[in-house]
Amino acid sequence: MSALPESLAGTTVAVLGGTGPQGRGLARRFAAAGIPVVLGSRSAERAEDAARELPGEVRGLDNAGAAAAGDIVVVAVPWEGHGELLTALKGELAGKVVVDCVNPLGFDKQGAYALAVEEGSAAQQAQAILGDSTVVGAFHNVSAVKLEDPEVESVDTDVLVLGDVREATDLVQDLAGVIPGVRGVYGGRLRNAHQVEALTANLISVNRRYKAHAGVRITDI
Repeated sequence: MSALPESLAGTTVAVLGGTGPQGRGLARRFAAAGIPVVLGSRSAERAEDAARELPGEVRGLDNAGAAAAGDIVVVAVPWEGHGELLTALKGELAGKVVVDCVNPLGFDKQGAYALAVEEGSAAQQAQAILGDSTVVGAFHNVSAVKLEDPEVESVDTDVLVLGDVREATDLVQDLAGVIPGVRGVYGGRLRNAHQVEALTANLISVNRRYKAHAGVRITDI
């Protein structure tokens, strides 16, 4: 385990929806890097059970408790409950960096496709709801299968980080970088989150065709 960036020293990361594949996978990697993690779930009992299965300093609480306990809060809940959950947690999330990795996708016989979001994207919806928080979009395109698999030592992908506050996007780039093989790359303002969220539909298509767990690499930087 390498030393954490100074920006993350003494920082606790909460993961809302931490019992789902993406949330569990991110929690596993953050905890393995030495960051204290709080898993959030609708059921505190489910969160506690999931936390016991992960390495490092991980505990489980209900979503409200996790939101209150985290310095950085990652939102990894299903799109269907996204707006409702964030509205309920406005108080707990005030003043915090909230990392939204939710992809508004639909599925039919032809596969995955991006859904239209009134605010423009899940990340923009989060910022519209959480006026007292700083929302950053990130971790949209990372394979949950690779994150969750302890046999995968290096998760070879870049993470596009989107936001309107430089200090917050720098922080989340540092957070991405604690995962072996991952690099956080600034991807623009929050208004550009839609195409990054939508790209997940393309990656799902790639994965089905090639039986892979594809990621994204940005060249020439």
